[in-house]
Amino acid sequence: MLLAPPLLLLAACASTAQAPRTSASADTTLKKPSASTSAAAPIPAEDMSKYRPVFAAPKAAPAPPVAPVKTVVPPTNHVNAQMEQRLRDQAYTNQNVKYAQGYRILVYLGIERDKAMAIRRTIIGRYPDETDYITFKSPVYRLYIGDYLTKLEAARGLAKLRGLAPKLELEAMQVQLNKNP
Repeated sequence: MLLAPPLLLLAACASTAQAPRTSASADTTLKKPSASTSAAAPIPAEDMSKYRPVFAAPKAAPAPPVAPVKTVVPPTNHVNAQMEQRLRDQAYTNQNVKYAQGYRILVYLGIERDKAMAIRRTIIGRYPDETDYITFKSPVYRLYIGDYLTKLEAARGLAKLRGLAPKLELEAMQVQLNKNP
């Protein structure tokens, strides 16, 4: 009697097994309607006019009114004593700023000091106003030219120096301000 429920269970599973499917594909070709289906009344198109937006006709634009002539009043002195003092303090603080974030042109990077000095003499001979900086970190010499605050100024300086050095690159770094005390 204890074997009866598992046997019933196996019998139930066996009866629910599906027959193997055939590999016949479904017919997906477009069929023309036969005479029996064309006799039926065609389905009327649904009325969509109730869903379409309705816009009011544009109104005629009124003529622009003649603008009154405004008189330009020059500004008066709006700087009071307190504001004047703050401006003086800010100007004094700005005078003490020595460095800012800017750009320099890397003209030479290598291990030959004589070559770095020759390129420096060539550039300074042609552009005496340009500031040059030579740094040495063993064993590499770097020659930088200029103190430019904006990338546009640095690009103009780079265009001037093109042809005087084999390789030119812009580098962002801290530059000196107020060179002339």
